[in-house]
Amino acid sequence: MHTPESTGIAVVQSVLKRKTPQRFVFAPNYWQWFAHQQRHNLLPKEIAHCRTQLDLIRYLGLDVFSRNTYCDQQRCWFGGLAEPVFDGVEVSVHEYNQGNDRVFEKAYRTKAGELTERLRYVADGSTLVQEKFLIDDYNSQLDAFEQLVSARRWEFSVDGYKQEQEKIGDDGLVIAGELFSPLKLLHIALGPVDTTYFVVDHPDRAKEILSIHEKAQLELVRQIAQAGVPAMMAVDNLDTMFHSPAYVENYSASFYEKASRICHEHDSAFFIHACGQQKNNLKLISSLGVDGLEGVAFPPLGDIELAEAMELSGDRFIITGGISANEIEKLVTKKQIFGYVKNLLETMQPYKHRFMLSASCNTPINSPWETIRLFSDAWLEYK
Repeated sequence: MHTPESTGIAVVQSVLKRKTPQRFVFAPNYWQWFAHQQRHNLLPKEIAHCRTQLDLIRYLGLDVFSRNTYCDQQRCWFGGLAEPVFDGVEVSVHEYNQGNDRVFEKAYRTKAGELTERLRYVADGSTLVQEKFLIDDYNSQLDAFEQLVSARRWEFSVDGYKQEQEKIGDDGLVIAGELFSPLKLLHIALGPVDTTYFVVDHPDRAKEILSIHEKAQLELVRQIAQAGVPAMMAVDNLDTMFHSPAYVENYSASFYEKASRICHEHDSAFFIHACGQQKNNLKLISSLGVDGLEGVAFPPLGDIELAEAMELSGDRFIITGGISANEIEKLVTKKQIFGYVKNLLETMQPYKHRFMLSASCNTPINSPWETIRLFSDAWLEYK
């Protein structure tokens, strides 16, 4: 039975304030896993009554600290509460089925030319992939790209956020996962490889375009913070392979620092989604005022143990993670899973005030239900 101090919202709020919660937070990410099981009629009988990921989390008695309880998985990797608005650029979207997949073709008509991209929701993997990047020849498309970035701003739906938080209630908090850094803008528009060539070939133009995006995103940060949202996130897939310390310094540090400052002025927390290797970025990211990282994985998927990450990042940095695809695959029996969770929570006890047990990125679609259930039971045993 929950006491007021042990509800999901109470323990999550404690961590956001760096106060030791009554128990460990466990806020998993079952977004893609649940959607896949539901779409392909694979939900076990035990949870066949669940209609949403939130239903599943509640059934297991877990916590919510999530940016994907409201996101339309078939149309976007993140977002859904901030609507892009374009001034002087015509936007059209063509949606159609191709086999079992859903294809989305988007066109942006600027005075300097048309830019198009294509995304596909792959039914077999229940995942969204980018089939065609917005920019495929940056030497000839720079003017159109700059006009597109200059024309775009975002409007945050305060009512939409409130409705989503009301659905969660005392079970936790919705994260406004609506943001992406200047460097992530290039990754989305050009892909990581061409991003590297572009910033080398056109350094001044790159800085100019990224500055325009940063300004628009900071305005969105202000909207979210002024709405009283307690936590927001840049969904950047931060890792040193594509976000090296030098690149972060040159292209994203200004945004992270200013966004963090705006958040703190409104008693909100600023997070970044993390994938892969984090060790060489931790001190830098923490020094910018960022409150924490979502989804840190340790070896072999990451490059740092959680306790070391806690020490390296200072005494105020929040980290979520602990259960990656590696643990889901390698730990099979009840003894293995209970032993892992017990050891992890004992290790993280000194950092309980700034750690949330969660998935490191996501829960793979082929994860056995029994494994998911055992991780939940182990947390209930040792929390």
